[in-house]
Amino acid sequence: MDMTTVGDPGLLDTLQHEVALFARRAEQTRLGGVGQVRNSMDRAAYLLLNRLDQEGPMGVKALAASMGIDSSTVTRQVAPLVDTGLVKRTSHPEDGRAVVLQLSPRGLSRLAEVRSSRRRLMAELTHDWAPAEREAFCSLLTRFNHALSARQTSPGGPVAETGPGTEPATGTGRAS
Repeated sequence: MDMTTVGDPGLLDTLQHEVALFARRAEQTRLGGVGQVRNSMDRAAYLLLNRLDQEGPMGVKALAASMGIDSSTVTRQVAPLVDTGLVKRTSHPEDGRAVVLQLSPRGLSRLAEVRSSRRRLMAELTHDWAPAEREAFCSLLTRFNHALSARQTSPGGPVAETGPGTEPATGTGRAS
C-alpha cells in the first residue's frame, strides 16, 4: 500500500511542514528552557546524560545499544562530556580493562538544572492548555517518536543515521 495516498494529502502536507518547523525551532532554541543560553544543552549531550541517569553506569556499547546509535557516535559525543567533567570514565568493577561511563556529580547537577529549565519552558509554552491537551500531546508525540524509531530499526527500513544530528530513541516516552 502506498502510504502517501492514505488520508488527507492536505493534512499530511500540514503535518510534515509542522514537524519540519518544530525540528528547526527546537534546534534553534535547543529547547534551552527559561534562561536560554545558561540552560541550553546540546541534544546529544542531554540524551546521553539522561540515559546514564535513568539506567546507571554502563559501557559505550551498552549505551549505544540502548540509544539505538553506533558506538563510534557515542564515543565521539561522550568525549566533550568527559572533558567538561559531566561524565566520568571508570573501570568496570568486574573487568578492570573495560571502561564504564557514569554521570559525575557535576553532570547530575547540570542535568537537573537543564531539566528544570525545560520543564519551566514546557509549562510556559502550554500554560493555556488543558491538562487533557497536554496529556494528549505527550501521548501522540510519544507515539510519533516510537513510529519513527521503529521505522529506522525495522528490517528493510532506512538505516538509522549515526552522525552528529542523530536523534536517539530514548525509550522513556518523554519528549526531550
